[in-house]
Amino acid sequence: MSAIANAATYDRWFKVADQDQDGRVTGPDAVTFFKRSGLPKEMLAKVWELANSSRAGFLDRLAFHKAMDLISIAQSGTDITRDNYLAALEAGIALPHMEGLDGLTGSSGGAYPAAVPASNGGAAPAGAPRSPRSTSAGASAAAAASSDMPSPRNRAPPMEQQAASHGGARMSLGGKSMKKPVSPKLVTSIIDGLKQIYFSKVRPLEDAFKFGSFFSPLLHESDFEAKPSVLLLGQYSTGKTTFIKYLLGRDYPGCHIGPEPTTDRFVVVQHGLEERRTPGNTLAVQPDKPYQGLSQFGTGFLSRFEGASCPAPLLDSITLVDTPGVLSGEKQRIERNYQFIDVCEWFAVRSDLILLLFDPYKLDISDEFKQVISTLRGHDDKVRIILNKSDQVDQQQLMRVYGALMWSLGKVFKSPEVCKVYIGSFNSEAPIDAAKNPHCVELFEKEQAQLLHDLYEIPSRSCDRKVNEFVKRVRAFRIHLLIMGHLRANMPAMFGKDKAQRKMLERLPEIFFQVQREHHLPAGDFPDVVRFREILSAFDFSVFPKMGKSMLKQIDDVLSVDVPNLVRAFDNPYQ
Repeated sequence: MSAIANAATYDRWFKVADQDQDGRVTGPDAVTFFKRSGLPKEMLAKVWELANSSRAGFLDRLAFHKAMDLISIAQSGTDITRDNYLAALEAGIALPHMEGLDGLTGSSGGAYPAAVPASNGGAAPAGAPRSPRSTSAGASAAAAASSDMPSPRNRAPPMEQQAASHGGARMSLGGKSMKKPVSPKLVTSIIDGLKQIYFSKVRPLEDAFKFGSFFSPLLHESDFEAKPSVLLLGQYSTGKTTFIKYLLGRDYPGCHIGPEPTTDRFVVVQHGLEERRTPGNTLAVQPDKPYQGLSQFGTGFLSRFEGASCPAPLLDSITLVDTPGVLSGEKQRIERNYQFIDVCEWFAVRSDLILLLFDPYKLDISDEFKQVISTLRGHDDKVRIILNKSDQVDQQQLMRVYGALMWSLGKVFKSPEVCKVYIGSFNSEAPIDAAKNPHCVELFEKEQAQLLHDLYEIPSRSCDRKVNEFVKRVRAFRIHLLIMGHLRANMPAMFGKDKAQRKMLERLPEIFFQVQREHHLPAGDFPDVVRFREILSAFDFSVFPKMGKSMLKQIDDVLSVDVPNLVRAFDNPYQ
């Protein structure tokens, strides 16, 4: 049977497996449907693990197709591994045998088995596939995810790279820890669960204690559902825009490349069926876009912010953020009519990967670039360094350049760990120049392949990243809550408020240490005391609510009960 016929059959099976017709094959749905294969539980556990590579806790249409292919491979007696799956895609995969579904094979529709409820009222269910998709497309896509990375120009997004913004297994959160029971209709995936926890338990307290002014703006629903994003930072003419063109295999609308500072704005490069540019003010007011928080930076920034949409395969899975080049000199802080450092921090918090670009002739780190890098502390696991245009120097010079770069970065990051550095020449229109450094051509190619592989793995880690960032934010808020609770508890009830506030601002490092010792907290989790004092000085401490034990317990329950229960509920249903 052809790959197209397989896909059409899988689409019909998907409707059978999706018992509530919400476009999501949940864990319980899969357990009921997969047992038709006759495979042992241990084998089906491996099928779920590989098909649910995004860790979202559910199978969408394409992930379900992959699960069916894996079941077919297992029924043929072949071990289920990623390599065997890629090899089978190239050779062609037969339909698996699923008991009781003989009437749903072939090109004609057929009726559902009697035990399976039909869709409501005969209408197309939410999330139902609009048209069958050839599994052969998945072959080239899966090959793109392998270690032998093809040219980005010809690469299609792998099947497993589906955004984790929809449903999963039904569950309820936290038991007695939740103030109100969570409706199963609201929590159908890990992302839905995080939203429910945040908006019902965390955000009201964040708002009351002005956490958004100290850490990052309060989250919106679109922040949870956003595609994973990659932020590019670097000094001018290090090849940021060229690098994006290399990844996409094409220009994006409005891009301009030159040796002089050309990109003078923040550009969100996202997927679209047609080429278009969207002004920043428009993006910032769209509730389905994760950019509403940028409104805090004012019209000065929004006039230098825009979206660029184009139909590139990579953008199906991730969003790229191009930034203005960082220049040397004090004029940056004077001439920019918005807070460049704060904007970079806003994007860094929400990015899944942060790429810092250098080239052999721009290794110096200006004061402004140093400030930008300093805002990345706490996000070290997301930072990658790219030494671009490495083919422009010979082998001896490259060795010295690499050493100088690592020395400069070590002074800025102030960390014993070495940053991951990719060495190569990322230019879609010019191949690697072997004239100056023929000995390192193989190195450049391997480094480029490794970087592209890491980029294409981002969507599969997106759900885990969202959980990680959520927990990180809640932990930071817990410390903020304890600090503000201490300050509020030491404010006089009637007279002398101004004097008491000034005294506590002066003693802020001592107060930090006192809170740390009293609650047994790590010193590294506390905010920067200078920045915290600067922000805090604009507030009247007496307007903050008094911190009660119930508030702290509510946040503790989020970390110790609600989030663990959420992740556990959407784990492999066979374990």
